[in-house]
Amino acid sequence: MRRAHRTLPIALAAALLAVGAQTAPAQPITGSAALKARAKIRGDSAKKIARAQVPNGKIRSAELEEENGKLIYSFDLKVPGKSGFEEVNVDAVTGAVVGREHETAAKEKAEAKAEKAERKAAKKTP
Repeated sequence: MRRAHRTLPIALAAALLAVGAQTAPAQPITGSAALKARAKIRGDSAKKIARAQVPNGKIRSAELEEENGKLIYSFDLKVPGKSGFEEVNVDAVTGAVVGREHETAAKEKAEAKAEKAERKAAKKTP
């Protein structure tokens, strides 16, 4: 009986840690207020759509952006045991999946560099 009293708190602590590890903090969706005002699909709904495309994937970044003339939610999902990210793009007006692609770390870095250069050029343009 005494042994059960010692193992119960340990088992409860382990269970709480396991549950905490599975529930990652929600990733905020970045994007301007003007873009958010144009979106017909809520960010939470778009997240569910993206997660359905990548089972077991954890959202690492979420962004509302205009790409090729379309307003989209762009999600990077990390799949345990797989290198790189799965990028899922969800149309912010219709909710349709408009793109899905596997990105390596190198490709992700190059994309971030190109976006930074774009923003810098846009600031210089009057």
